Amino acid sequence: MDKKKLAWQIAILALAVLCFAGINIWFYEAFVKKVISHHTPGMQAMSVEVKDYVPFAGTGHISSVPEAKDLEGTLPRIDGAAALLPVYAGFVESVYPEDSVVFDGEGFAPESYMQYTNTRGAYQAIAEGDADIIICAAPSDEQIKYAEEMGVELEMVPIGMDAFVFIVNSSNPVDGLTLEQIRGIYSGQIDNWSEVGGDNMPIAALRRNEGSGSQTALESLMGDIPVRADYTTLGASPIGFSFRYYVTGMLKEGGVKMLAVDGVEPDITSIANGTYPATEYIYAIYRRGETNPNVTGLIDFMLSPEGQAIVERSGYVPIE
Repeated sequence: MDKKKLAWQIAILALAVLCFAGINIWFYEAFVKKVISHHTPGMQAMSVEVKDYVPFAGTGHISSVPEAKDLEGTLPRIDGAAALLPVYAGFVESVYPEDSVVFDGEGFAPESYMQYTNTRGAYQAIAEGDADIIICAAPSDEQIKYAEEMGVELEMVPIGMDAFVFIVNSSNPVDGLTLEQIRGIYSGQIDNWSEVGGDNMPIAALRRNEGSGSQTALESLMGDIPVRADYTTLGASPIGFSFRYYVTGMLKEGGVKMLAVDGVEPDITSIANGTYPATEYIYAIYRRGETNPNVTGLIDFMLSPEGQAIVERSGYVPIE
């Protein structure tokens, strides 16, 4: 073969690989990286603009009930997941006194009754007694075990619902997957988009850290099927996952789309009527045997018409 022709073909192939890589690096940096939970508080803070959800700061991002009566006495320390920050910020702005929230511009001060340590930190805080109520998706087996080791039994009260969603680059021709296909992708049995109606391109099935709310949701969806270790492939097209409102309401990123699951789009209607097959509850979680009446009082407010209105106006689905 002519050496010049061979060199030209190699150059074209290299350019194509770089283009694919560039597109998917953009996808990762612009969106997926933001929904991956990291261990360090600094990286957690990067996943959401916390300053937008500081109660009493007038940011315009929080739905609250200003006329609600403030709690009196010992205030519950509240914490929670990034995806649910708008919800519990709305509860706090409604019934906590303004001076109970202390934000230093980067994070909540230690003396603040509202904290944000994300799902992993929140479950650790409730087990260790550093939080009295946390707002999260269901715990992982490890989080339940850790609470038991700390002598704590968790009470979980559903206060709302959201969809567990799968996201791909908007240029991906695949618009939906079945639950069976999702399990095949995350078990490694399906590793090319052509196997599910897409282009002949490897799949990069992205994961999140163990103990994050969405990683736990994935493991629940997989059942007894092991999740393949996280992998990425040069030139592969990624699939990621998160919760619906975190994608549509908090990040508002372009360039990605949510997939239908079993032919059902993840929207308010399909979540409320139970037709979307990957619906998850939002829980208010506290320690069994809690003696502070404001803990159960706050949960009563969450379940009241006013509290459920906050859930709905924050972009989630209220409990019927």
